[in-house]
Amino acid sequence: MPSDSSFSSRDNPMAQAMAQARSAAEDFTKMFADLKLPAVPDMEALTTAYRRNMEALSGANRIALEGAQAVARRHMEIMQQTMAELTETMRAMASTDAPQAKAAKQAELLKQAYERAVANVRELSDLIQRSNSEAIALLNRRFMEAMDEVKGLMEKAKQAG
Repeated sequence: MPSDSSFSSRDNPMAQAMAQARSAAEDFTKMFADLKLPAVPDMEALTTAYRRNMEALSGANRIALEGAQAVARRHMEIMQQTMAELTETMRAMASTDAPQAKAAKQAELLKQAYERAVANVRELSDLIQRSNSEAIALLNRRFMEAMDEVKGLMEKAKQAG
């Protein structure tokens, strides 16, 4: 069996592949060496900005989640309160009052229930609005900071170039 040194690069497919890869790499390097690419901005600043963006997004998600949890908790409290009031109302309606007195009582209870429902919906809506406003405010602040950072990076690149 002949030794490895007796094979020429013409006969060895692996050697041919390596030569082609080396040639392609050299061509690639030559092609991009002639291009005038803009100066790469401060990579540390870009990494820091990206980290801050992710922190802001994470913070906004946390605020939204906390808001959703608060709405769910309050909604459960409202449901429990409503069920307790409904049970009490049913007991009160079971009395042997005259039909006219029962009708007047039902009208008053219906009015109170409607007013509570409207107040509860308003309260839940306010909770949702507050949570959304906080999350959006956080994202808006980060956006404005990011624009200032980009402006600063561009000014640095301009001064360096």
